[in-house]
Amino acid sequence: MKLLRILPFARQLLHDTVVPGETVIDATAGNGNDTEFLAQFVGEDGHVIAFDIQQAALDATANRLGDLNERVTLVLDSHDNVEQYINGKIGGAIFNLGYLPHSEDLSIVTTPNSTIKAIHTMLGMLKKGGIIAISVYDGHEGGQEERDALLAYVKNLHQADVHVARYEILNQRNNPPFLIALQKMKEFETVRQVD
Repeated sequence: MKLLRILPFARQLLHDTVVPGETVIDATAGNGNDTEFLAQFVGEDGHVIAFDIQQAALDATANRLGDLNERVTLVLDSHDNVEQYINGKIGGAIFNLGYLPHSEDLSIVTTPNSTIKAIHTMLGMLKKGGIIAISVYDGHEGGQEERDALLAYVKNLHQADVHVARYEILNQRNNPPFLIALQKMKEFETVRQVD
């Protein structure tokens, strides 16, 4: 066994819990790498809903998908509006926080309020045993604020409802990303916070 980097580990977690035929979410489509992975994995009977607030990201994702486009719905909207697009259970979700790689405008970033609202909503939609994988990049302006708010939120999720894990490679330079994985442990209407 070898230690996986952050993104491959996030994908492995989803691979191990998502069943082909399920609906899954790419909460930050970006350049389409995770959307493509999910579309291949869910199979012909599954579906991926991919969100981004930038049309350029959705265009890049559509170009990457090719024949897999029929398995994907691309949504030009914030992931915190997820309840407007999905009715029912999801098998899993993935987030890559920060900005669109190779973008001309690196000031367009994910924000604490929308990220936490999206995660909170998706936890309600998530199947029992499902995973939400969140890759946290905090080296940009606003990144530390989002990181701190997200960590405060997930640390207070009730352990009977959700297990929370953090995975990181400690000896990388230049603000390396880390992974937060949330696994839903039981069915609930609203995720509870620790009192």
